[in-house]
Amino acid sequence: MSYLMKGFKCHSPVMCKVAGGLFKAHTLKNMLGIHEQQFKISRASSQLSSEKANSYNYIIVGAGSAGCVLANRLTEDSQSTVLLLEAGPKDTLLGSKRLLWKIHMPAALTYNLCDEKYNWYYHTTAQRHMDNRVMYWPRGRVWGGSSSLNAMVYIRGHAEDYNRWSREGALGWDYEHCLPYFKKAQTHELGPDQYRGGNGPLHVSRGKTNHPLHQAFLEAAQQAGYPFTDDMNGYQQEGFGWMDMTVHRGQRWSTASAYLRPAISRPNLSVAEKTLVTKILFQGTKCIGVEYVKNGQRKKVFANKEVILSGGAINSPQLLMLSGIGNADDLKKLGIPVVCHLPGVGQNLQDHLEVYVQQKCTKPITLYSAQKPFNMVRIGLEWLWKFTGEGATAHLESGGFIRSEPGVPHPDIQFHFLPSQVIDHGRVASRMEAYQVHVGPMRSTSVGWLKLKSSDPNDHPIIEPNYLSTERDIWEFRQCVKLTREIFAQKAFEKFRGPEIQPGDHVQSDKEIDAFIRQKADSAYHPSCTCKMGQPSDSTAVVDPQTKVIGVENLRVVDASIMPSVVTGNLNAPTIMIAEKAADIIKGLPSLQEKNVPVYKPKTLETQR
Repeated sequence: MSYLMKGFKCHSPVMCKVAGGLFKAHTLKNMLGIHEQQFKISRASSQLSSEKANSYNYIIVGAGSAGCVLANRLTEDSQSTVLLLEAGPKDTLLGSKRLLWKIHMPAALTYNLCDEKYNWYYHTTAQRHMDNRVMYWPRGRVWGGSSSLNAMVYIRGHAEDYNRWSREGALGWDYEHCLPYFKKAQTHELGPDQYRGGNGPLHVSRGKTNHPLHQAFLEAAQQAGYPFTDDMNGYQQEGFGWMDMTVHRGQRWSTASAYLRPAISRPNLSVAEKTLVTKILFQGTKCIGVEYVKNGQRKKVFANKEVILSGGAINSPQLLMLSGIGNADDLKKLGIPVVCHLPGVGQNLQDHLEVYVQQKCTKPITLYSAQKPFNMVRIGLEWLWKFTGEGATAHLESGGFIRSEPGVPHPDIQFHFLPSQVIDHGRVASRMEAYQVHVGPMRSTSVGWLKLKSSDPNDHPIIEPNYLSTERDIWEFRQCVKLTREIFAQKAFEKFRGPEIQPGDHVQSDKEIDAFIRQKADSAYHPSCTCKMGQPSDSTAVVDPQTKVIGVENLRVVDASIMPSVVTGNLNAPTIMIAEKAADIIKGLPSLQEKNVPVYKPKTLETQR
């Protein structure tokens, strides 16, 4: 600055001092301004580079049945970087499945249904149509999600479920567009055909025990006039037969085993466990990342393409609402700033309710003796050594689907048969030699909702399934009990049949059966439909048929919550299919399609069977 001073002449010493002081101050201010600007630029640039280092193409929230599939499929492109965040722990201990046998031994499944370490351990509100009972809802909080806790039953649902989805607004999700993704996911031990897959990561097998009580159940069903079906996931769902299971070489085959572990070594996949996502981050209505808590520290991570929620039917709507997407009035009451008024979030909650009909067995052939301490040790050691024996199956090896009455176009009642007695979700030990059937309606008309209890992400939401709130549902359950009793009364069970334990011979009238259902029915653990897929013009829809959340950018939901309506059967296989199909949508690939695949229809609807 000295060249400026040369032209400045001062005639008064005082003036000279003042002028000099003013000049110095002005110069200093200019210099400070330049430094401040440089500091701002440098800080912004370092923030950008830090965000870039802390940025991925895709962030997937939830390493469950859908999240593991997406993590695998999206990282098949080596240019796509993916961060998978899971609230729970890994499904292995010191890298070993054997050390975490409670998850991987199929017969040990009830341990995790009752263990908060791997389980969100949800409870519903008191159900006013079920004697004010509070219902227990286990949900997976571990690698593999509920596929690491479930009973490993692989059921796809009926073709008409998916055609109904299309009519409900989920265009492109009819059976001919969904079947190829069931097949893409699957390797069936019986080999590929028009319905089964032969080259997918998800291994599916049939039971190996050939237990005499399973044989008796299938024979009794045919004696009652129902057909035998050799593949209830294939041409003919209706009837009774051997069930498919996600068990491979004697081990539970969760999505963590099928999809996540094979992809874990890819350099473009990062996985964090014990990481609770608390909020989705937005710039206006554009999703830019998520906030999460790990080891007590709150952090942010950014997505330059998309954030995908795969937390399931409870966690995904909960996270949307915590982040300002939901019914604006409800959010404002909790002080949550509204990003997008989307009233369908958390609504349309659907589940399957079931009841156990139990019969005492006159022969010592049930699983009762297997549950005695010495035998449990023997079974456990055999499984740990060879992955074989009674520990290598979940024992739900036979089942079926029937129609509740004439005029019903496809099955609306499901059966799982078990050569054992289950009490209180397996939390109470079996008391006698007994067998049971789990039976329940598939398309209940009772619909519920879930809402936030508070703005604290650690608080479980309020879950209101609204069970048995319609006369139709009560009638269907009555039918479930009556039709099961009819099967158990057939000749095939004669040499095994002791007294009925539950409901018991004293329960005969409709009124008595209804009271039994209210007291004993429980969730089949199939919550769904809380972020319903539909057309943007549908005010109850949350995602469009591309799985994008309506009203915001760069945010998707891919899990059982986006089902428009619950399917006829267990939900794990359909959830995996949804994720397989969504992966192709996200990659911009055309949907797979198989036209004119034949599906069984009853010869007449004038009879129930």
